[in-house]
Amino acid sequence: MALPKIDKPLFDLKVPSLDTSIKARPFVVKEEKILLTAQQSGTEKDIVLAIKQVLQNCIVDPTFDTDTLTTFDLEYMFLKLRARSVSNIIEVSYRDNDDNKVYEFEIDLDTVEMLQDKPTNNKIMVTDEVGIVMKFPSVTVLEGVPEEVSATDLVEYLVRSCIDQVFDADEVYLASEQTIEELSEFIDSLDIETFNKIREFFDSLPQLYHKLEYVNSNGDARTIELTTLNDFFTWR
Repeated sequence: MALPKIDKPLFDLKVPSLDTSIKARPFVVKEEKILLTAQQSGTEKDIVLAIKQVLQNCIVDPTFDTDTLTTFDLEYMFLKLRARSVSNIIEVSYRDNDDNKVYEFEIDLDTVEMLQDKPTNNKIMVTDEVGIVMKFPSVTVLEGVPEEVSATDLVEYLVRSCIDQVFDADEVYLASEQTIEELSEFIDSLDIETFNKIREFFDSLPQLYHKLEYVNSNGDARTIELTTLNDFFTWR
């Protein structure tokens, strides 16, 4: 005789970049094993792949493609999924740099939201006629980060991967139709002012945000800002 099936409650899971919600279920032991395996491997890429797989498993809509999620979608959605699957309360600890003491905090994940200090401008003009249209970094961009890449090469990879199109007065050039060499040559030809505008595009992307405030043993007020999944969870 077959064992009984256990029904899982469904809830709305927000997709920040789309400003919409989709139905999802809490993750269960099967998904917890995926996360533990990734944690044991210790690599960022394995953790990203594991989180994406967990989201794919738990999202009810079979047509939803997690490869289309932005990096900030991935972090936000996993954090909210974890709150529904395990507990919305987590405990974190941080060592104060001045008194060298460890301080414990409880965080309600339901209170963590996305922060965007300024609007994201994805259209960047190079000259009066030539411009670049950027796109949000996706999960697949994280998956494709080369192994043991230098900081300089990583920046170029991220910029190259997030160019959606280049245009001039006469034509639109899709980045997907250009070779890696052609895109790299184009990036290398940009002036510093334009490249700084590209940096500003990345700096203005939405991010997780939660603020911890405390007073250390020296009587000094301290503030800790949490902005990534690694700030909320210990992966290694």
